[in-house]
Amino acid sequence: MTTSDPGRCPWCGTDPLYVNYHDTVWGRPSYHDQDLFEKLCLDGQQAGLSWITILRKQHSYQDAYDQFDAEKIVRYDDEKKAELLANPGIIRNRLKVESIIRNARGFLEFRDRGESFSEFLWSFVEGQPIQNQWRTLAEVPVTTPQAEAMSKALKKAGFNFVGPTIVYAFMQATGMVNDHLIGCPAHQACRELAP
Repeated sequence: MTTSDPGRCPWCGTDPLYVNYHDTVWGRPSYHDQDLFEKLCLDGQQAGLSWITILRKQHSYQDAYDQFDAEKIVRYDDEKKAELLANPGIIRNRLKVESIIRNARGFLEFRDRGESFSEFLWSFVEGQPIQNQWRTLAEVPVTTPQAEAMSKALKKAGFNFVGPTIVYAFMQATGMVNDHLIGCPAHQACRELAP
């Protein structure tokens, strides 16, 4: 596919970074606990912003938050928080900085109980990607009952910046739902990746 491929989902436009994300990441099933934790945190950072803003800062986020190592993140002190709030490579919002620390605590609680974070998240779609058949962007919902249930469960587990709309965007990105339009070449590619 080229950046001008007419069959591609139109939301990614022609920005090469966004096109590459669409073609190689968005909608591909992800099952690794660490990857899912990072993606959930990054999706929370987009609240009130466009995803491309966060995507452009992804490497800065990885560097700033120790590659999303939850063990390190939960030990961040006031000095580290001040450093993050002064870092122009990330969104410098106190609530968003605190949310990643809070989410790291929630993530580690799963591990400490011997539970798989991935299995917990994927249980909301019964372990299988939901294969949608949208023809236009107007048909794609901003949330679903599964996203609402996951959001509620994540909040109960101590996570924040995990409202239903953010959670649905997370589910789309991590392949829990295949929301590529049916005319998009990635739609079939994602179907073939499903277990």
